[in-house]
Amino acid sequence: MCGIAGILSLNNEPVSDRRLAAMGAALAHRGPDGSKMWLSNEAGFYHARLSIIDLSESADQPMVSPDGRYVLCYNGELYNYKELKESLRRKGVRFRTESDTEVVLWSRIQEGEKALLKFNGMFALGLWDTKENKLLLARDRFGVKPLYYFKDENHFVFASEIKSILASSLVKAELSCAGLVEYFTFQNFLDKETLFEDVSLFPSGSFATIDLEKKSVSPPSKYWEFSFQEPAKRAPTKDLTQELRYHFENAVENQMVSDVGFGAYLSGGMDSGAITAVAAQKAGHLRSFTCGFDMEEIEGRESVFDEREAAELMSRRFGTEHYEVIVKSTDMERVLPTVSYHIEEPRVGQSYPNYCVSKLASRFDKVVLTGTGGDELFAGYNWRYYLNCLNEDNGGFLDKYFSYWQRLIPIQDHAIAFSPIGPKIKDLNLKDRFADQFSLNRNEKLRPEEYVNECLTFEANFFLNGLLLVEDKLAMACGLETRVPFLDNDLVDFASSISAFDKLGNLETVMKLGTNANNSALKPFLNDSNDGKLILRQMLSDIIPEEIINRRKQGFSAPDETWFRRESKAFVEKVVKNKDSKIFAYFNYEYVQNKLERHCSKQENNRLFLWSILNFDQLLEQYF
Repeated sequence: MCGIAGILSLNNEPVSDRRLAAMGAALAHRGPDGSKMWLSNEAGFYHARLSIIDLSESADQPMVSPDGRYVLCYNGELYNYKELKESLRRKGVRFRTESDTEVVLWSRIQEGEKALLKFNGMFALGLWDTKENKLLLARDRFGVKPLYYFKDENHFVFASEIKSILASSLVKAELSCAGLVEYFTFQNFLDKETLFEDVSLFPSGSFATIDLEKKSVSPPSKYWEFSFQEPAKRAPTKDLTQELRYHFENAVENQMVSDVGFGAYLSGGMDSGAITAVAAQKAGHLRSFTCGFDMEEIEGRESVFDEREAAELMSRRFGTEHYEVIVKSTDMERVLPTVSYHIEEPRVGQSYPNYCVSKLASRFDKVVLTGTGGDELFAGYNWRYYLNCLNEDNGGFLDKYFSYWQRLIPIQDHAIAFSPIGPKIKDLNLKDRFADQFSLNRNEKLRPEEYVNECLTFEANFFLNGLLLVEDKLAMACGLETRVPFLDNDLVDFASSISAFDKLGNLETVMKLGTNANNSALKPFLNDSNDGKLILRQMLSDIIPEEIINRRKQGFSAPDETWFRRESKAFVEKVVKNKDSKIFAYFNYEYVQNKLERHCSKQENNRLFLWSILNFDQLLEQYF
């Protein structure tokens, strides 16, 4: 696990070692165990190393092939590197190290882009061919490891984080108004957009070639993508659970490969609990880490947000060495500048609990297993699918689903909310951009279970992508590698082939309500705590305590709805009520005040909006 950065000169000017060093310095937190630079006239690469597999200097990067032709700059882990290594040995390859990096290098040399499909792991990489003057850039199929890029007529620049690209001084930090509106609509970005003008996120499951001889930069091409499909015939539940158990246990064991100590996040949910259970059994001794919250005077739906009791129950069951951190409202205020700096652009929900638990885990281990991905693979958000699976046609689905994902500012409010930048966003059509994420004819119609699979595919590409970016950056801010056993190649392939009926227990009943069903009729099914992830629950029934299996689904969230109304109200008002705040160069002052007032008066729960505003204020201070 590391940080990577690179510059290609498209105008024959030598690459500056000073620029590369500055890019590397911005990634120092990702690679506390060492750094190295490789430089030629037209190309330069920087690698900051967090040593996990083969801790020797022989595994340092950038790694050069024995003949000097290829130079690899790679961030990630291949969990099947030993199997790939044996295959390459049979072809005559002689290895100099015990690292997975060298396996990546030789796999690419031997098989070209086809090697990417054989990689089971997380990665972002740049491979330079000194003979042909070509760079291969690639990112893992699920998007676990981040990769950003910038290009103009003179340079192509890439890095693990945006701050590294900015440190090159080849691009100025300018706010993308289109990106700002996209984020404050969806609380995320649909594809490659970021908050930084001209800086793009390299798409997951993709590769691209930059050819210096031709001065050409190919657009990213997909080598793999998520696709949830109904099987031709549903398998018996017993067969499904047995095969799922096999893939799940293999996935956890695969991702335990390490030459350093590792632990596991342990929330009160069954996803992290199941991973911890399997890992503890196979490792013999395992540390686990939980983030809890100060719940003094917390009432209502937030009263169950602290999951320490459930986590401790599972820790006792699995015999882990358990550690906890308790986050208070003042902790949120204190870490906000650090969190904003490291995530660079806000995505999905509040992220400071991720940082706090990462900081805790990094005191003991370099690697930690996380349960991210279980909800997206096995339909954990049952209310999303029931609200959107009954439609007269695809057009109705797209319109309804688009409305659902407007999490912060609905498009009907854009004119007033973004009035200071109105002329800059007048041509932005987010509804069409949203529809472009689907290959659907508006006039045709799918079956309800097929709409569920459309939702799962979109959310794996969209929502999960945001979760992974936040998790990676905030863990790496602490020099910690996170691994995601649910995102194992075979497990994902198998989960994608399981029928929606085996994931959602009430789907058939909901279908009988028909397309005229309103939210009132759907409400009993939206609130069913035992629905969603049905086949996963059945598979885990003899691993996870029953009270955990049957707990109502909830996200990893602090009680900041209450904090923003009480303990942290002054902290919020310091930003939101200050007319001189930089945020009001982009937002209408009265609109933001109304959002705050309606939150404080309990008319609305605007905690996500207020968190995003606070985060944006910090980003303006630190980057713009």
